Amino acid sequence: MIIRFSSIGDIVLTTPVIRCLKKQLPTAEIHYITKPQYKIIPENNPYIDKLHILDKNIVAKAYELKEENYDVVIDLHNNLRTAIFKNIIGSRSYSFPKLNYEKWLLVNFRINILPDLHIVDRYFKPALPLGIVNDGEGLDYFIPQRDHADTGFITTAKEGGYIAWSIGAQHFTKKFPNDKIINICKMLDVPVLLMGGEEDSANAEEICRSAGKHVINACGKYNLNQSASLIQQSNLVVTNDTGLMHIAVALKKPVISLWGNTMPEFGMRPYYGKSEIRNSKFEMKNLNCRPCSKIGFDKCPKGHFKCMRMTDDMALLQAIRSFYISS
Repeated sequence: MIIRFSSIGDIVLTTPVIRCLKKQLPTAEIHYITKPQYKIIPENNPYIDKLHILDKNIVAKAYELKEENYDVVIDLHNNLRTAIFKNIIGSRSYSFPKLNYEKWLLVNFRINILPDLHIVDRYFKPALPLGIVNDGEGLDYFIPQRDHADTGFITTAKEGGYIAWSIGAQHFTKKFPNDKIINICKMLDVPVLLMGGEEDSANAEEICRSAGKHVINACGKYNLNQSASLIQQSNLVVTNDTGLMHIAVALKKPVISLWGNTMPEFGMRPYYGKSEIRNSKFEMKNLNCRPCSKIGFDKCPKGHFKCMRMTDDMALLQAIRSFYISS
């Protein structure tokens, strides 16, 4: 059993462990458990033999799954609820090492003792006792044929394709500001498809009204797999530190990632494995207020939001043009 209850990006980041467990222990039966709202991600994964949904309280679900008589539980979430779950299951278990203390030191005292290790590599640590090693093939994302998205609605698309720009994020301090997106999009002469959830649609409409007809709102109009299909067919993905970033990376797309209050050093930067895919990170490295949180806030604690607002629009525009032309 592999445990990862949430969320989009974190679940995508567990896929190398799933693949390597199945390939390196081919006779093993691999089960996976997650929350109902995220089942769309693992349900098409061919390396998972049985998907379980956390559709009831943790105690009831654990007693239900105790009947499976697992040999090993791999805990890639590692919190109080998974501790309760594992205790009831009673099987041998291994958990990935969290870095809460190290992140707390960096956020509160600017003391950086974080290991130079991606979270994917930390996810592999609980699998090491089983002899599992990282194959370096990067992340996986599987899109079923029924969710292939038709791009015919992008009527302004030229032969070169389009840019997918993921404008959403769970927290405000991880979102690139609308006015800066508008400013950059106005200077682009290629189609830009704005990606995000239904909660991002109003922001996307504001951007579309001001940036021009070559900017198209796709927020909230597609399910996650269909959004992934649109990303897969794009030439370039510009994205905040969010789940769609990791999906784009899993699909081996070139990515320009935009970092606000969070930092790549937290271990959630784009992870291509041994694939040499071009990507770039934009962040304000020398701000003494950054990082202000390991997750994010609904507004900038300092009121100025310099971590995003000070990003050089012209440098970002130049990077976008360079990536797009070379794709």
